[in-house]
Amino acid sequence: MKNWAGNLEYSAASVARPGSVSELAELVASAERVKALGSRHCFNDVADTSGVQVVLDRLPSDVEVDSSRRVARVAGGLTYGDLGLALEAQGWALHNMASLPHISVAGAVQTGTHGSGIASPSLASAVKAVEFVRASGEVERLEEADGDEFFGSVVGLGALGIVTALELKVEPTYQVRQQVFEGLPWDTVLADYDAVAGDGYSVSLFTDYAGEFVPQAWRKVRVDAEPGPAPSSFHGGSPATVARHPLPDMDALNCTQQLDLPGPWLDRLPHFRHEFTPSAGDELQTEYLLPRSQAAGALQAVRGLAGKLAPLLFVSEVRTIAADEFWLSPSYRQDSVALHFTWRPLQADVEAFLPELEAALAPYAARPHWGKLFTVTTPELERLFPRFADFRDLVAKRDPEGKFRNAYLDRILA
Repeated sequence: MKNWAGNLEYSAASVARPGSVSELAELVASAERVKALGSRHCFNDVADTSGVQVVLDRLPSDVEVDSSRRVARVAGGLTYGDLGLALEAQGWALHNMASLPHISVAGAVQTGTHGSGIASPSLASAVKAVEFVRASGEVERLEEADGDEFFGSVVGLGALGIVTALELKVEPTYQVRQQVFEGLPWDTVLADYDAVAGDGYSVSLFTDYAGEFVPQAWRKVRVDAEPGPAPSSFHGGSPATVARHPLPDMDALNCTQQLDLPGPWLDRLPHFRHEFTPSAGDELQTEYLLPRSQAAGALQAVRGLAGKLAPLLFVSEVRTIAADEFWLSPSYRQDSVALHFTWRPLQADVEAFLPELEAALAPYAARPHWGKLFTVTTPELERLFPRFADFRDLVAKRDPEGKFRNAYLDRILA
């Protein structure tokens, strides 16, 4: 098996698809090495194993909403697209979604994945309880009230157990309008990035860092907060008159509805439509999150590398994420700006360039996204994530024999 991008071939000795949690528990208890695999939308070996690769797509996938508590119990292997359809059918919604709805809930949460919005924290922030199969085969549940261990486990890189189910905070369904603007002056963006990023429920900038203008800004607003009319400009940018893809030469057919047409949250908050399953993409990805207060300096630093980025880069997306409390979340206790890079499939060249990019962002304390390509080393991770040593201790406590360890965890936990 390979990952979504095709740049990684998994090294598992066998693959198992248990049909129940009890079957999964027996499998985990008897395995020497085991790892769960979600939608395979990671670009590194975070989910790889030399032992048994567990795929959770045969576990029951019902979505149960407790309307009195405003939480939904969902299977870890469910995709956000399928979850969104189930919630919408019952009149409920999530606070946000990532750009791609095809990723699994457990995989996204365990790696600290996010959407965009200056007041919107990561997808993990919706988690109120999580259920694991531990190394012993026991099934355990952690709730927010459990404190430290909960906050150390929700973004856990698969190191603490296999996530079978989660309880997510939900809210009544709502509608969103999406509009793309073109040609924002860089001077305007850099002069007051917060004003640009905060002018909407979710704002994403797409750029190659060259020239004097940001090619696209995707602005999403909740209809209940801003019923209309649509703005005629956005911080110097003009509204697109036809639907756009983040890559200027690509057809927008698989992108979510734009042109300010209202629609359900699940059909607007992602950039791409759930009904169009993406093929194995000819791309690689990297992302770094840093304090939003440092956005202008970091963006200028990357602009200084535009010439070196040009042969490697398809496009970069700039988003915002509100702070959360999860130990390994890249937005742990900081309101963040995320610089996301979608690379051409030139892995050797990209990996050779990453140290230079990371050096340019080092003054801004840039934390890597755990599921993307990065070269940040353990000593730097210990500096960037204040609870990193605590997480290492938690892994040693919960998995003393290293059943869930793999080459990735061996590298970063050292």
